[in-house]
Amino acid sequence: MASPVPADKEVGSSPPPRTPERPVSPLGLRRNSDPVLDPANQHLHPHRHHAPGVGDDNIVYAKGGNSPMIVPEQSSLHRHDHDHHHHHASRVSSENDVEKQKFGTGPPDYVDGGEKVGVVARGDEEASSEGQLQPEPKWKRLLRRHRRPMTHLAVLVVMTGWWIASLVLYAGRRNWVIPFLVWLTIVLRLVFFYVRSSRVSGPIKWVWQRTAVVVYDRLPPKSRTPLGAAVVIAVMIVGSFASEEFADNTRENRAVSLFGLAFTIFIFWLTSRNRRMVNWRPVIGGMLCQYIIALFVLRTGVGYDIFRFIADRAGDLLGFAGDGTRFLLSNTFTDAAYGQGVFIVLVIPPIIFFVAIVQVLYYIGFLQWFIGKFATFIFWLLQVSGAEAVVAAATPFIGQGESALLVRPFVPHMTRAELHQVMTCGFATISGSVLVAYINLGLNAQAMVSSCVMSIPASLAISKLRYPETEETLTAGRVVLPDDEEHRAQNAIHAFANGAWLGIKIAGSIIASLLCILAFVGLVDGLLTWWGSYLTINGLTLNLIFGYIFYPVAFLLGVPRNEDLLRVSRLISEKVIINEYAAFTMMSEAPYNQMSPRSEMIATYALCGFGNIGSLGIQIGILSQLAPSRSGDVAQLAVSALISGVVSTLTSAAVAGLVIQNEV
Repeated sequence: MASPVPADKEVGSSPPPRTPERPVSPLGLRRNSDPVLDPANQHLHPHRHHAPGVGDDNIVYAKGGNSPMIVPEQSSLHRHDHDHHHHHASRVSSENDVEKQKFGTGPPDYVDGGEKVGVVARGDEEASSEGQLQPEPKWKRLLRRHRRPMTHLAVLVVMTGWWIASLVLYAGRRNWVIPFLVWLTIVLRLVFFYVRSSRVSGPIKWVWQRTAVVVYDRLPPKSRTPLGAAVVIAVMIVGSFASEEFADNTRENRAVSLFGLAFTIFIFWLTSRNRRMVNWRPVIGGMLCQYIIALFVLRTGVGYDIFRFIADRAGDLLGFAGDGTRFLLSNTFTDAAYGQGVFIVLVIPPIIFFVAIVQVLYYIGFLQWFIGKFATFIFWLLQVSGAEAVVAAATPFIGQGESALLVRPFVPHMTRAELHQVMTCGFATISGSVLVAYINLGLNAQAMVSSCVMSIPASLAISKLRYPETEETLTAGRVVLPDDEEHRAQNAIHAFANGAWLGIKIAGSIIASLLCILAFVGLVDGLLTWWGSYLTINGLTLNLIFGYIFYPVAFLLGVPRNEDLLRVSRLISEKVIINEYAAFTMMSEAPYNQMSPRSEMIATYALCGFGNIGSLGIQIGILSQLAPSRSGDVAQLAVSALISGVVSTLTSAAVAGLVIQNEV
């Protein structure tokens, strides 16, 4: 039965003074009165389990007495019996609990007419129905105390057995790298549950500080950046010109590619938003990482197998959205849409599904842990924020829209430079699901996989050169997770449902933005065609104009100086104006399928990115949904980020022209 708290009485205050005319029983009850009505038997505390909109009134519950209880049975979150009294210990202080003041500090027993009716179990003891304490079995205590080590041991045994079995059964196929890396990752994660990571990082840090740091500190501060740039240039020259020539992959063409890289960096520095604030460490380090990744992926079979495996698994994850699509649209229609590359069926459902998965990963805390670990390493290596590092690393595997969802709580708090970088890396590469689709079309799988990875450090370098960081970032070297009260989930199912709803909103924004932007491009093409017809210029479109604009770009990439220059420039123009799918389709048709192997390889790298006008709608739609308050900043930075993303992809094409020995 509930009794309202008087307006002039605060919760937790002492009971009102008793009059001397009314004797009081030893339990604090007036004679001939119902115990339920006595404040001493009432459990007073603010009811904090409801949402703020419900109200701030304090709810008072009473238990015991001869009258039947009017208050219905409460859920486990709202029960006020004594078995659940310890759940309120952190919320209800001893000063605010009238029962504790009356009956002592321990959990009180039920009172029904002054008699005890139950006993509370404590510690390793259990309460029987007769109220006698029973000792907890030893096996239960051991299981509770050693549950985590036993679980980890079971996982270790199962994964070790799986790894050994894979080595025995598939020994002749040389497929030992991927199973070993999976097993090693799980083992290291289990080991670091019991061993501090500083035991490993400490010695590495000690060696690093007494070798590389000592050399770095002895260098004059003004000479550090030029020396770092000189080291990168030396590595590229040796790695590129030491290899043998093959067909039109001559050292002369490689020299043009190297000059194109240097010229690109100079132009972006010249047009930088703030040249004095440019941090050259991510620029130099990013270009060096791009070149090293190219060597690892393109000149070693192990590197290619690793990145191909990651891309395939990302594609498999997003491919499960097809099961739901087939249920909604039928198998025949869905398979036909996949075969024809229908965007609304091929791309939109995986985005909705992945948003829901991301929300669950956030609820269980996995992504927070991952962001924290990754931020420290990337900040030490390239001095970029943790949020930028996570988005950049995830983009080639899960796509430009899904990668921004990994750092959803950070998006409203990002600096303008961070927003610029997030969009740049989205434009610079393609997703794992699209990558698998393009490989199935017969395109060069090695080129596609390596281009996706190589463009990421390049996007960091180009973006930080074009739009330097001038503010203090929230995740620079460490992660401070903003409190997301609005989207906090109560359980995994709630998180999954919230993610599905957010995915629908993001998908709607993408569809609407793409429709409007591509329709606008069609309008501009129509006006240009009409205007050009009066000047006897037939077929004047944006693609034709940009085809000649990208002509010198194709030259700087190292394309052989023949008719392939115009062909590659027209392909790049088709990719920027429409999308990469249209450009890849054009490349499979005459006369573009008659290019030399070097020209075809460079064109494949140059087209492997989401940098097109249509993707502007995707980026603006997703980031505006994630942070409506930053939609104005996103719109202002979108064009600059698009240019930076396109150039980042082109630098991968130039680096490929330096590294690849045999294009066939």
